[in-house]
Amino acid sequence: MKVLQFTIPVSYDKTVILKDEVLPHFYPYLHRHEEIQLTYIQKGEGTLLVGNNMHPFSANEVYLIGANLPHVFKSSPGYFSKKSDKNIQSLSLFFSTKGKLSPLFDLPELKNIHTFFSNFYSSFKIPEDSLSDISCKMLCIKYSSGLDQLLQFFQLLRSLSNLQNIISLSPDVQPRSFSDFEGIRISKIYCYIMEHYSKDITLEEVAAVAYMTPQAFCRYFKKHTHHTFVSFLNEVRINEACKKLLDGAYDSMTSIAYDCGFNCVTNFNRVFKSTTGRSPREYSKDFMNNVSTDTVSNYAN
Repeated sequence: MKVLQFTIPVSYDKTVILKDEVLPHFYPYLHRHEEIQLTYIQKGEGTLLVGNNMHPFSANEVYLIGANLPHVFKSSPGYFSKKSDKNIQSLSLFFSTKGKLSPLFDLPELKNIHTFFSNFYSSFKIPEDSLSDISCKMLCIKYSSGLDQLLQFFQLLRSLSNLQNIISLSPDVQPRSFSDFEGIRISKIYCYIMEHYSKDITLEEVAAVAYMTPQAFCRYFKKHTHHTFVSFLNEVRINEACKKLLDGAYDSMTSIAYDCGFNCVTNFNRVFKSTTGRSPREYSKDFMNNVSTDTVSNYAN
């Protein structure tokens, strides 16, 4: 298990750090780093855990993760099967408003860009209407070098700072420091819950993962995540249920409930509605209606 603090390798001759990856699955451990991260998901799907919040992710999406914000792009369970032939592909760009770039971000001409990243220190998904522009600029950076690459990078910063209607993925997170020990412990807890959500996980089991008594674990987990164990587990399960509903990969609502760890369909429906504000059927229906509307709109254009 790697510690939460993650160091991005810095090249002596590069200001912008790029990672172009094709792997069996995304890096599976909760981690953080001093750099801001911009990730273009080209292939793959799963759950993005950022701060204390979870969001499903899929191909052709771009996410910005703030500096020092704990996060993990957790690939769907199918990617970890021994018989899996799946893989992921992503392009990530890492940069900091400090360090090498600090003098540039202090320039009056870059004041708006500096202010933007100061205000949006948490994380957000690039809005749909800006996705093509941002992903294309990331690819331009990938395929350029030297001064051209740096100029392309500043073009990207300008596009990011002009984004509208941004919705934070982790609005309740404030910048804070974590010890390596805390990082390891929280990462183990998160990973255990996300890997065993479909089973009947008891408080005693997850407390044992953290080497704590159930009572001490409850206090610790609430303090560090602002969730109770049950509320976090339910959020993981509902997140997986939403993905199944949107994929159409289910035989019935009952099968979704049991596959996601609920032993009672009535309880599944109750928790689903309290989490999303809609029943499972309403959630699925709304999604299909939106897909149909978008299809008609694209055809008309």
